[in-house]
Amino acid sequence: MSWLLILLIGLPAAAGTALAVAGTKVDRFAAVFAVVVSALVLGTASAAAALRPALAAPFLAGSEFGLSVDALSALLLPAVAGVAFLVLLYAAASGIGTPARFHGLMLIFIASVLVTVTATTLSTLLFAWEVMGAASYALIGFHWKESRRVSSGLTAFVATRTADLGLYLAAGAAMATGAWSGDAMSLAGLDSLPGPWRDVAAAGILVAAVGKAAQLPFSFWLSRAMDGPSAVSALLHSAAMVAMGGYLLLRVQPLLAATGWAADTAAWAGAATAVVLGFIAIGQQDLKQLLAASTAAQLGFVVMAAGVGDAAGGAAHLMAHAATKSALFLAAGAWLAALGTKKLADLRGAGRRWPLLGGAFTVAVLSLAGIPPLALWATKDNILTAAREHSFPLYIAGLAGAVLAAAYAAKAVALIWKPVLPETASGYDAEEAGGRTVTPWQLVPIGVLAAGAAVSGGLVLGTTGDIVRGVLGSRAQSSLPELVVSGVLAVAVLVPVWVLGGKLPPLPGALAWLHMERAAHIVLVRPVLAAARSLARFDDAVLSRGVEHAAGEVLQGAGSLNRADGALDRGTDAAAAATSRLAGRSAITEQTIDGAVSGLARSARRAGAAARRPQTGQLHHYYVQAAAVIVVAAVLLIVVR
Repeated sequence: MSWLLILLIGLPAAAGTALAVAGTKVDRFAAVFAVVVSALVLGTASAAAALRPALAAPFLAGSEFGLSVDALSALLLPAVAGVAFLVLLYAAASGIGTPARFHGLMLIFIASVLVTVTATTLSTLLFAWEVMGAASYALIGFHWKESRRVSSGLTAFVATRTADLGLYLAAGAAMATGAWSGDAMSLAGLDSLPGPWRDVAAAGILVAAVGKAAQLPFSFWLSRAMDGPSAVSALLHSAAMVAMGGYLLLRVQPLLAATGWAADTAAWAGAATAVVLGFIAIGQQDLKQLLAASTAAQLGFVVMAAGVGDAAGGAAHLMAHAATKSALFLAAGAWLAALGTKKLADLRGAGRRWPLLGGAFTVAVLSLAGIPPLALWATKDNILTAAREHSFPLYIAGLAGAVLAAAYAAKAVALIWKPVLPETASGYDAEEAGGRTVTPWQLVPIGVLAAGAAVSGGLVLGTTGDIVRGVLGSRAQSSLPELVVSGVLAVAVLVPVWVLGGKLPPLPGALAWLHMERAAHIVLVRPVLAAARSLARFDDAVLSRGVEHAAGEVLQGAGSLNRADGALDRGTDAAAAATSRLAGRSAITEQTIDGAVSGLARSARRAGAAARRPQTGQLHHYYVQAAAVIVVAAVLLIVVR
């Protein structure tokens, strides 16, 4: 069945690469082609989830390129593929400039996420992690003519890449156990590493996962990522990139538990993010920014689940959140395209104007708030039950995050059903020219996702919940009183905020995300740049002068040799004359020698010009070159073996 995994990964990777390379020549049918490919990927993912295939191939010295579908990945694969299909369907209906490039990058990104979900070794995970990061950079900064968007893509890329160094640290710890071997690099075997190296591996993976999941202190990059197209936000920040940080911690939960401290750190990092980003979400005036902050807050519950050993609750919450948040982001994108704004105050009455869209948005918002019987009510409460069994203070922190979720969800939906005021229209078209229409094909994927937000909580309830907990080895199960308490709290918070029209006192600094990006510049960026400038001055003042001085000494020595050589020249004039007469009679003429030398010089100049062309300083150019090298290396590896 290994061919099933090859098809699952190869189909979107090959199709995406073909679209991205072909460019504008295939713009006319690129969107339809991408939707068809994503539908085939969804079918393949569903088959893989049922049949549980595995694949292992030589990759690096002693390390396999390993893919496998187990109980955890079997739950996530159809969810990721399903959300990807619906998002691409929405993007095709909405229309976007340079569709071949956009849909090509989306398919490449999807392929990297599918590899991440099914990876069994650190080397495979690193490969997919790198491609996922590069594709996300290109997608967030897709509108490359706008410097703000490109800067946002770069901010997201650098922030997550800084955290990604933890994966290399973990790989180094695995290698340090003796040799680069399949067992040492296996994700399933990391908990059996020797004590000190196990701690190092846990620390590295924890940092990488927290960064990708936009947890504190890395959360600020998610705010900048909202400058990407709405379809990108709906995929990257619901079922894909951000979710992969939480998924990785669920995958290596035995490693976290084996160290002890790593599990507690993950649990409290998730709880802190759920609370702090909940307050930040309450303070937002922009719908996409509110959804971004709530994404980090909701992923905090997944990270908490990994820390307390509730893989079933964490996986179910990932799936329910993917449906919920992708529906909300797509609805925000539809209103932005129709009205030209995503400011909450300017969206007043948008639900009345498009009641089907408003209804789907409301269902997803109520799920986000944790209102019974919708999905996130059940999944969140399952995690809180596990947290209570682990630590009562942790449970209280998680419960506070759940209460804040009801508040920011109410703020998101409060105004869309209010009557339109005379001054409301003055805010339209503030961000882009709105078309004043929402097409049926935009509504279909949003409606399907809203339905998923309503029912996916069943993964932790009843018989289905028992099955999921059994296959994932989780024990936590919410009791009826706990479910009632959390539901009542959510309703008690949501109703008054809704009635008040979402008017809540903002947390100071919430609009700027507590100035986390500025703090990162002060703590990290500025010291690095200062060190670079100091090294440059040292290079100019010490190293360059030393080289110049050494060169002067060499030239002086060469002058002495030239003077000594003068005497030899006078003694060899006669020999030179004889040699020239002999050369004159030789078949090799002076013209031939000059031509050969000139030809060699021209070849050297052409080689130098060719070598300079790739050195543009542009990050995406370097990634293309790296991808080409990887492809060539893979082909050579296949041919040689």
